[in-house]
Amino acid sequence: MDQANASKKQPNFKALLPIAVFLALYLGNGIFFEYINPTEGQMGFYVVSVVLAFSISLIVAFLQNRSISFDEKIHICAIGIGDDNIVTMLFIFILAGAFSGIASEAGGASSTANMLLNTIPGRFAIPGLFIIACLISMAMGTSVGTISVLTPIACKVSENGGMPLALCVGIIVGGAMFGDNLSFISDTTIAATKTQGVGMKDKFRTNIKVALPSALITLVILVCYAFIGRDVTIGVFEYNIIQALPYFIVLIMSIIGINVFLVLPVGIVLFVISGAITGSLTYVSSLKSMGSGISGMFETMIVTILVASIASMIRENGGFEAILSVIRKKADSKRGGMYGIAFLTAFMDVATANNTVAIVIAAPIARDITEEYDVDPKKTASLLDTASCIMQGIIPYGAQLLVAANIAKIASVSLIPFLIYPFILLIFVIISIRVDSLS
Repeated sequence: MDQANASKKQPNFKALLPIAVFLALYLGNGIFFEYINPTEGQMGFYVVSVVLAFSISLIVAFLQNRSISFDEKIHICAIGIGDDNIVTMLFIFILAGAFSGIASEAGGASSTANMLLNTIPGRFAIPGLFIIACLISMAMGTSVGTISVLTPIACKVSENGGMPLALCVGIIVGGAMFGDNLSFISDTTIAATKTQGVGMKDKFRTNIKVALPSALITLVILVCYAFIGRDVTIGVFEYNIIQALPYFIVLIMSIIGINVFLVLPVGIVLFVISGAITGSLTYVSSLKSMGSGISGMFETMIVTILVASIASMIRENGGFEAILSVIRKKADSKRGGMYGIAFLTAFMDVATANNTVAIVIAAPIARDITEEYDVDPKKTASLLDTASCIMQGIIPYGAQLLVAANIAKIASVSLIPFLIYPFILLIFVIISIRVDSLS
């Protein structure tokens, strides 16, 4: 169903029932098993699979609107899944999975982190950890992966320097969200750009205007803290420059604007070569690591397919028009449209506790808002990624804070006061919306 026809449909709030069912299943069970009836060693928001929740939601969507036959509903879903941007996104997910798998097996992440750690003066351990988290996350394209690698080091820095553990871990989370928000190989970047039909380098240039000032102010705060603190013994970490080099090459290629379909295969080849030279990879381990990396993307890919199907059904049944009618009442300008996109994405992230899923859900509606309020698609892609990044970096039941808290053996809620970067980023996003609305 094309957008021209969809826009003529009457608002139908009943068409949003699949989203309500998803929220009840996923968010409801997540809250219950995380806070009301927690199980030792089990993250509550992962008791109910997001794939299962969306599958049931799709069934609900199929049961609606009996004026459309089952075969016609299949066709509507097929149109949504077959969108050029969705197909491109799925292919990139496969490449990103292979890259992530072989990079980890080759020792790239640990070598890069250790190399940077060895360059930090003890007194500046805290701001140094933030910078390293930013760089590692940009190179790896995953905030959770960055947090998993660096949180044990943050715990050691806290122990050696007598600094608050929540502070050391919190700045790792903030740096990880900065890098994930800007990385060209992050699934959030892929989802935000491909659903809006914009280039990754264009979205990066828009994003950097809010992310970089936020990071610099965070860094200044941390440097001031370092000056009033005491010296810290970080330790000496082993690394191999050959294993770390591919990450920096991939990062440079991405920033200068080379197509991601070239960047990722080049990165894979470089890690194969570095692994062979250093002995960290064999022919068999290379194949297995790429396969496991791709397998790790399967859930994200299936969610993308399911959400594309549900979105097509909701659009056909007038659900998108219902959401737009609410936004029109509250937003009568370009500024209101941008606030609507940001709020919608943030709300979806709070509900799903997954920034990629939040973007995929919000993206079709955001595209309609973009057209109606004449918002620059690059700005829309930036808002999708940034708004989800802010909320994902703050909610205590998201994977990022849960993983960090679990490694550090502290409560995830205790990290919130030390999440300096996400809160500063929120301020800059609001400022950017007000400034861009004047253009």
